[in-house]
Amino acid sequence: MTALSTDVAGIGNAIVDVLAKADEAFLVKEGLAKGAMTLIDGARAEQLYAAMGPAREVSGGSAANTLVGVAQLGGKAAFIGKVRNDQLGGIFRHDIRAAGVAFDTPPTTGGAPTARCLILVTPDAQRTMNTYLGACVELGPEDVEPAVIQAAKVTYLEGYLFDRPEAKAAFVKAAELAHAAGRKVALSLSDPFCVERHGAEFRALVEGHVDLLFANLAEARALTGADGAAGAAAALEGKCEALAITMSEQGALVQGGGERHMIPASPVDTLVDTTGAGDLFAAGFLAGYTRGKSLADCGRLGALAAAEVISHYGARPEADLKALAARHLGTGFLA
Repeated sequence: MTALSTDVAGIGNAIVDVLAKADEAFLVKEGLAKGAMTLIDGARAEQLYAAMGPAREVSGGSAANTLVGVAQLGGKAAFIGKVRNDQLGGIFRHDIRAAGVAFDTPPTTGGAPTARCLILVTPDAQRTMNTYLGACVELGPEDVEPAVIQAAKVTYLEGYLFDRPEAKAAFVKAAELAHAAGRKVALSLSDPFCVERHGAEFRALVEGHVDLLFANLAEARALTGADGAAGAAAALEGKCEALAITMSEQGALVQGGGERHMIPASPVDTLVDTTGAGDLFAAGFLAGYTRGKSLADCGRLGALAAAEVISHYGARPEADLKALAARHLGTGFLA
């Protein structure tokens, strides 16, 4: 069962990532939007999988990746998401629990299979994601366990999940439960196309229910209509307690409580795969936030975690994040 006291509880898509290298010609041939996340159906998933080169499978999902990062940084984390009782569902459940994240949502016993994301990584380290949501779309407010939300210092909502009315209702239920318990709510905007599809609803969610907002620059622009990070931050001033806008190699802007800081990107020896960079930035930020760190320190820990995950394939950390934090931010930073 979930611990009585949790740092971060996340709600998101339970997905198994299938990663393969690809060149630009393959993306063109398959009509794929480079760097974007595209929702596909089961038939397209089968066709694209057959056309891909050699691949490896690893449990993923944006919020799940963030929670694994929180756990690896020494925090307590719990996940709410939907899988089926099939092979991929078993893989996902095993992997996230083995990473130290509580996951007790019952699997479905029929209907669509466990979700998968087919990720093509080009030589410039950009990732093009094609997601079949499968069982994920069945998540609704009945899956939001009050005890899990009420136990968490922060409830983290994954914007990718926002397409269906049932998921939107689940977000509102979770936010209301969290705030009634005196807890905080965080939201990741996840993808600019997702924001464009649901702009007015996202803005209402942010203004009515969100304390901590995570976005990359394209998502922040889509939400606010502003040209740059500073303009987007100004447009969001006072609408949430804290805001982080990530800008790849340009670092991140973090804002809250009258403060605004530019956080430089942490150095990376070799950029391999940008999959999960935003997820792990959120992990580091939340790990710092739930320990009472300053806004700037939360951003620095986020940048460090993001740099680790883009140095290899896959969206889950491979290095010891606690050791990295101790080496770069001080031995007592995560105490």
